[in-house]
Amino acid sequence: MIAPMIVTCGKPVTLTGYADDYGKRITAVQFSLDEGENWTTFYTPDASEDLWVHWTFDYTPVRPGHYRLKVRSVNEDGSTSPEAAVAELYCE
Repeated sequence: MIAPMIVTCGKPVTLTGYADDYGKRITAVQFSLDEGENWTTFYTPDASEDLWVHWTFDYTPVRPGHYRLKVRSVNEDGSTSPEAAVAELYCE
C-alpha cells in the first residue's frame, strides 16, 4: 500500500494521469470522492483509439483528514475501467 500524499488544507492539489483502453477510444474520464457513490464526468471528444488520454484533476481539501479520489475511464462502448485507480491524500 502506498502512503497518502500529505497536502495542506485550503491549498489546491493537482493530480494527473493517463487513460488507455487498448484500441478503443476513451470517451470520458470520471472522478469520485465518495468511494464511487457519485461520479463527475469529463468528456474527451478529441480522443482517438491510438492515443492515451492525459487527465488532470484539481482539488482543494478544506478540512483536515484522509481523502480518496477514485478515477476511471469510459470507452466508446460505454464500459468503465474494471477497477478505478485511487489517489490518497491526507490534509494537515
